[in-house]
Amino acid sequence: MHSKKIKVQIMNPGLLEDDCLVLGELLIKQLKIPTNHPLQLSFGSFRHNVKVIPLSRLDGIRISQGLAKSMALPARSTLRIIYRPHSSTIQLGPIIGVLISKDYPDTPGRPFGPITLFCRELTNACQRQGIFVYFFTPSHIGSNSSKVTGWIYADGWRKTDLPAANVFYNRLTSRKLENKPSVQHFMKEVKSLYGSHYFNEKFLDKTEVFDALGRAPSLSGYMPESHLFRNYAMLKSMCSRHPIVFLKPIKGSLGKGIIRISRLEGGAYQTLTAQVGGTQKQNYASLTKLFTALSGKMKSTRYQIQQGLHLMLVDRRPVDFRALVQKNRLGKWNVTSVVARIAGSQHFVSNLARGGSLCTLKDAISRSTLSPKMKSKLSVRLKKAALDIALGIDEQIPAHFGELGIDLAVDQHGRIWLLEVNSKPSKNDNTPIGGSKIRPSVKQVIEYSRFLSGF
Repeated sequence: MHSKKIKVQIMNPGLLEDDCLVLGELLIKQLKIPTNHPLQLSFGSFRHNVKVIPLSRLDGIRISQGLAKSMALPARSTLRIIYRPHSSTIQLGPIIGVLISKDYPDTPGRPFGPITLFCRELTNACQRQGIFVYFFTPSHIGSNSSKVTGWIYADGWRKTDLPAANVFYNRLTSRKLENKPSVQHFMKEVKSLYGSHYFNEKFLDKTEVFDALGRAPSLSGYMPESHLFRNYAMLKSMCSRHPIVFLKPIKGSLGKGIIRISRLEGGAYQTLTAQVGGTQKQNYASLTKLFTALSGKMKSTRYQIQQGLHLMLVDRRPVDFRALVQKNRLGKWNVTSVVARIAGSQHFVSNLARGGSLCTLKDAISRSTLSPKMKSKLSVRLKKAALDIALGIDEQIPAHFGELGIDLAVDQHGRIWLLEVNSKPSKNDNTPIGGSKIRPSVKQVIEYSRFLSGF
């Protein structure tokens, strides 16, 4: 069943009753809408009993000002319409609600701080497709799950009361906010009461990912040896098997606090720790001394211990790859982009926050030290690995994801390895957007939301 995109005309007061919808005869015929008995209008969680009045030369929909106000619809809206005969419902929408960490009401030009440009881009893309989108934070959630206070864009950003959405897209950047009882309760309620969908519903931690994917035999080839770091015996056995091991905070991001441990001549060890200004280097006469120095950190931070890899190099610097994998209009995983990240001169991790730089996949492969034979198929192999891992996450982790940032490494023999999976890939304003251009990653969020909502 296809939805139609239509312009919504809001009538002046007194011209139309709140329970009447005026629709063009052609549209009524195309959507097979009955005009002789009462119907229900739905817009997200909003429900209202209506009757339809046909009009011969109208290609949009006319509604009363009172009804528009109840729906929180601004003037000059474009929406999609679909008729659901089994429930005698005319559905307008879809509505996407984007859950974000923080808003800044005192800076109306930039109410979402560093993700404002992304929010504007998503709004532009939605308006073109006849989709209603709003942005809200956990503090906007009240006791009534049928309503939230949120931001819409209508000749500038403004705040208003809105119906619960058909699809919620979780862009929270804090585990603490995500786990708030009010957020968890709200999402449970809207799913059960209004059939809302909620994707990217939780953060992933490194131990959960590696334990889950370790259960999938088809993915074993991508998995470096990796464990939740518990004690000295584990450190000793990992360091005896691998010349380099990494300790990664299991809830970390942006490369913060990663420790690289390498064996030196004569039984000594060296650690490199990723810090804001660069890399801190420390030498230890023995592994026990190194472990003693780590013990303090282990009290406050849980680490994943992982086999170190000799990564392929570009300009003598290690490089890894971030694949953005998203679900499409058929609900299937798709690789939207793969970019290479080259480590900065003072760092061993490639994150942009740690001085790394981006380059295209093609450029990184051509500038790398790999053999011509390895280079020829690497792009296709990286995309296949990203898709295999996304499917593995869906199969092994009981949560709903619509996009994943998958970090992959290629060693100097051309073998592909999984480094990390991120369920909240960055949307900050450091990505250049040209004018009214809509990036494929934004289009994909909308395509998947339309798939989920049935529009």
